[in-house]
Amino acid sequence: MGKRVLILSASVGSGHVKAADALARAMRGRGDVEEILSDDSLEHTNVLHRQLYSNLYAKLAAMLPEFLGWWYESSDEPWVSDKSRLALDLPQARPLINLVKEFRPDVILCTHFMPAGVLSWLKRNGKLEAKLGIVITDFHFHAFWITRAFDWYFVAQEEDKIHMEALGLPGDHIEVTGIPVEPEFERPVHAAAVLERHGLRPGRPTLLVAAGTLGLSPASAVVRQLLMLDSDFQVIVVCGKNDDLKSEISRMVSERPADFRVFGFTSEMADFMGAATILLSKPGGMTTAEALARGLPMLILDPIGGQEERNSDVLLESGAAVKCTEVTLVAHKLRRLLGDPERLRRMSDCARALGRPSAARDIARIAIESQDRMPAMISKLREKVLRKRIVAAGGG
Repeated sequence: MGKRVLILSASVGSGHVKAADALARAMRGRGDVEEILSDDSLEHTNVLHRQLYSNLYAKLAAMLPEFLGWWYESSDEPWVSDKSRLALDLPQARPLINLVKEFRPDVILCTHFMPAGVLSWLKRNGKLEAKLGIVITDFHFHAFWITRAFDWYFVAQEEDKIHMEALGLPGDHIEVTGIPVEPEFERPVHAAAVLERHGLRPGRPTLLVAAGTLGLSPASAVVRQLLMLDSDFQVIVVCGKNDDLKSEISRMVSERPADFRVFGFTSEMADFMGAATILLSKPGGMTTAEALARGLPMLILDPIGGQEERNSDVLLESGAAVKCTEVTLVAHKLRRLLGDPERLRRMSDCARALGRPSAARDIARIAIESQDRMPAMISKLREKVLRKRIVAAGGG
């Protein structure tokens, strides 16, 4: 009999949900999975709790990104800050716990720390028999992701595993798989056909400007810079669900019909990333994972302090990206890059080396095929020892 799989995300931004969708599709491709339920865990809490996670994050990202960065750094206290979060989440989680009991999963995968913390508490207290996997959706392991009972962590890169082991989490329960992306990012793309389909010319440098699913980015300012760029190029601009942004940019580029294509929300990002020369975008976890899966270099724009800055660090250190500290430098940076095709090829190679397009399939395989073993359990005594060790080392 096949396994029953529950995948829990949280609608905080779009990355957690997209990772869950990728995992669900990977599970559906297996013959040993009987039933899959993929759900937004925030839909199983009260309205205030849902707004605290979802709406507050979006507003802070748009209006107070500096505060969001400060909060991210100040709350990154291993074995400390997660306790206050659990105290907030657990009282609201009764409907979520009921969902788990009713579905009776064999395997649970969480792509956000809220459901992961609640279900880990159940597991630690003998109230959950299902195997629990926690899928990190950025290139940094923040303390909010720490749990005390789990079967696997699935992380983006080897450095995450090394850091987690230093915090006292058992390395034999940590799998370096990458961030799960949709299967389209693993499939070859006919770049010329994609460009021709949209009236663009193959062989011409193609810039992909991504404003994200919610359209939160300095895209208008970037396009103004592109209109001043005197190199040969063509541009695909994706504005997400921000219709006002799409209309504004369409007006801005109306006199350059041969050079610009402007889209709203689109299902063609895998094709666009496969056909582009370079991506201009904020370094969100999912956007970064998708670009790396395509071997697409990035020009990093306006990263939010915290996880986006950490993602940016990984890209820059690997050689897969350059960063614009100011939007006013976009044209200057691109002029240099477009004038150096060899550098762009090296950046593409570095991106491809870091990318893990099969992450979703790999996570599904491990979660379904792994032999039964005892889950990882961090005792209260061990937690105290680990906390003292971190403080002594200057890390807390």
